[in-house]
Amino acid sequence: MATEVKEEVVLIAKRRPPGDQWVLLLDPNHIYPSLTDALEGYFQEAGQPCDFRLSPIKGELYAIDNVVVEKAPPPPPPPPKKFNMYGDY
Repeated sequence: MATEVKEEVVLIAKRRPPGDQWVLLLDPNHIYPSLTDALEGYFQEAGQPCDFRLSPIKGELYAIDNVVVEKAPPPPPPPPKKFNMYGDY
């Protein structure tokens, strides 16, 4: 079976105004004083490295997870049509 890698984006933190304070969704009671601290906090909580995406206008931080998806093979093409008048049968 063929495989495909899909990018799954998961919201992990939101900015808390004023300034560059961040709150992880895993631990909403802890406020991180900077984006770098929030990234490190998420890494410590998740325990595995990943890529991140930042939406500065929305004030949201996302973790990017690459998921391998197995694709079903394409269906076989239909057999060619046979015509009795041409002697195909």
